[in-house]
Amino acid sequence: MEKYKGIFGEFKEFISRGNVMDMAIGVIIGGAFKGIIDSLVKDIIMPIISKFVGGLDFSNLFIALDGEKYATIAAAQEAGSATLNYGTFITVVVNFLLMAFVIFLMVKGMNLLANKRKTPKEELPTEPKTKVCTFCKTEIAIDAVRCPNCTSNLE
Repeated sequence: MEKYKGIFGEFKEFISRGNVMDMAIGVIIGGAFKGIIDSLVKDIIMPIISKFVGGLDFSNLFIALDGEKYATIAAAQEAGSATLNYGTFITVVVNFLLMAFVIFLMVKGMNLLANKRKTPKEELPTEPKTKVCTFCKTEIAIDAVRCPNCTSNLE
């Protein structure tokens, strides 16, 4: 029984880490975001592309593997023919490329915001940590009262 408590305790520790929770939230938001991208591709982008290629319906591009000609994918499948649905594949590829591009833009924007928040180290004024001995011109600690090289009193 102790072994199970240890496993459950380890699992509880693992699941309560910030990175795991961030990843879970990202997956959930990504799933919801996929629906938006699917709609964007299906309802907006593919009709525009279809308009430019002469009214071609990408969702109905297919090859029937039995060599017959069918008007639609549904008709081919109803006749029992196996089909290669390359139009659907084109739609999924466009969907993927759009999703990747939008994620790229989001990451780029987040990086810009993160970089704006950070002040470059060159711009931050820094306190000097050393000074030069007025007698022997050796670099020494800023709070030294006697030079370790020439033993001169620096006050």
